[in-house]
Amino acid sequence: MPMSTPPSGDDLPLAGVRVLDLTRLLPGPFATLHLRRMGADVLKIEDPGEGDYARTLLRTPAEAAQGEPSLFFRLLNEGKRLHRIDLTQAAGRDELLSLARDADVLVEGFRPGVMDRLGVGWDALHAAHPRLVMCSISGYGQTGPYARMAGHDINYVGYAGVLEQIATRDGQPVIPNFQIGDLFGGTQAAVSGILAGLYAAQRTGRGRHVDVSMTHVVHEHNFLARLAVARDGHSPPPARSLLTGGVPCYNVYRTRDDRWMAVGALELKFWRKCCEVLGHPEWGERHWMLGQEIGGADALALQAEVAAVFAQQTQAHWTARFEPADCCVTPVLRMEEAMRHPLFAGG
Repeated sequence: MPMSTPPSGDDLPLAGVRVLDLTRLLPGPFATLHLRRMGADVLKIEDPGEGDYARTLLRTPAEAAQGEPSLFFRLLNEGKRLHRIDLTQAAGRDELLSLARDADVLVEGFRPGVMDRLGVGWDALHAAHPRLVMCSISGYGQTGPYARMAGHDINYVGYAGVLEQIATRDGQPVIPNFQIGDLFGGTQAAVSGILAGLYAAQRTGRGRHVDVSMTHVVHEHNFLARLAVARDGHSPPPARSLLTGGVPCYNVYRTRDDRWMAVGALELKFWRKCCEVLGHPEWGERHWMLGQEIGGADALALQAEVAAVFAQQTQAHWTARFEPADCCVTPVLRMEEAMRHPLFAGG
């Protein structure tokens, strides 16, 4: 959220909150990174051996030669204090319980049942510190037939009915380079659950066990596909619904230089303006709000006509033309371009 003067120190909302982070890889560490950026003091706890697998994930030969963990690990754990504890030993378990007595939050990402087997599960932690908020992040939740099954992001979004919707018109799923299950189902759900738990503990003096199932969170938020099932009895066909490519006013179009423009002119007023910029104001009367069938013959035919016009000029040309028109047509940026864009440059 843009702010004229970024808060710091005691001005941050979670200043004074102490977090124990037992998580690895992406979802949990990113969640506790968010908490740290809100002012929490985060102690990252790793085993005395390999530690967080992120230390070697995407590690370059140069990093290995210098004996430093990967940039992946360093960015996710920036500003956290690091500590090693062997939870397989009684001394390690006692140390964690001691740390928990002075903490507000503990976040873990082991498979369900592991913390209990180690003697530091919810019952033990709650007994040691009744106000503690414990958050467990897992693929399929702490209970149920799939609770102890292994999985990764692609499995979670596959089960949740999301991956089937991110597909080409012939139904081929497209693997997104954005970890929807990990980052939305895991990271963001954990942060919101932890904040709710902290608020409840402040009001009642009782901690909570926040059970985050990445698959269940993504499934629950797959709203438009769920809506289609409730209304039509089945999920929408790939690339044929309102927001997946079934209308010309909400689509992506290739430019002459093999770049792309994103057209999000869902509302009629925006579509009409878009068509004026494209030099075809008559197309403004062919729109889903005027009765054009979503995914129908006219919508697909008009898509082809629109695509032919976009293909005549470069992305830079269309960006310059559409920016002052303000009709929800924007360039599809590469990450390095996005990082330099005024929206994000400088914070």
